Amino acid sequence: MSDDASGATDGGDDADRLRDAAGPRVAVFRPDDERIDEAVDLLASLGARPVPDPMLAVEPTGAVPGDDAAVVVLTSKTGVELAASAGWEPGDAELVAIGPSTAAAAREAGWTVDLVPEEYTSAGLVAALRERGVAGERVEVARSDHGSDVLLDGLRDAGATVSETVLYRLTRPPGAGESAELAAAGEIDALAFTSSLTVDNFLAAADERGIREAALAGATDAVVGAIGPPTAETAADLGIDVDVVPDAADFAALARDVVEAVEDRAGDAAGIAGDAEDD
Repeated sequence: MSDDASGATDGGDDADRLRDAAGPRVAVFRPDDERIDEAVDLLASLGARPVPDPMLAVEPTGAVPGDDAAVVVLTSKTGVELAASAGWEPGDAELVAIGPSTAAAAREAGWTVDLVPEEYTSAGLVAALRERGVAGERVEVARSDHGSDVLLDGLRDAGATVSETVLYRLTRPPGAGESAELAAAGEIDALAFTSSLTVDNFLAAADERGIREAALAGATDAVVGAIGPPTAETAADLGIDVDVVPDAADFAALARDVVEAVEDRAGDAAGIAGDAEDD
């Protein structure tokens, strides 16, 4: 048995143990790598029962950013790791990272990060680069195949010559959808969406099972968290009401806010029940 297979088995046992513990059931959709493991550990430390249901699989394209850009924008930790493993270096280009996790991965690769926006979104990147000034400069955006047009269009509107390199494709893993089944059965307390694509894939998994309407109803009854405004907008457009959007667009903040919202809702319900008993 390979080390990878052994690790997968241990992770499954841990997930089963955590699901059997007390606490609210919180579905998490991060890719099936160290990110889902870290998410499960964090949610468990917050007193939740994690339901790991990876909705994203990473397929590297083998492409790397070009070497003729004045500015290179990286929008994920995954993109940094793939570019670094391919031997790419930023050279003389200024390096821009969408947020702290991406910046930390870039620094770990030995690169200097020149800019991180205050808002960790495509709109935040546009605002930061517009303030820096990119008119007349070549800007390379290196990211997944599901990146927002907001970034490319915003940089072009700011006067930059923009090119895009797709470092990896994001697909829905076979078998994903346990969270949709639990939502449809009314057995999920919260869902923590980390991108627009996780919302799309959650509902696609429900569609495959013929339970879309029931899953939507279950999501309505649950606390729904979205990592940022674009994800929240996608959810709303697809009929999912969002209860929580953290101030900082990172998973740790999302997890804390979602668990707190579940606890607050449970406290409110207990208070209502107590009032009824007093009557």
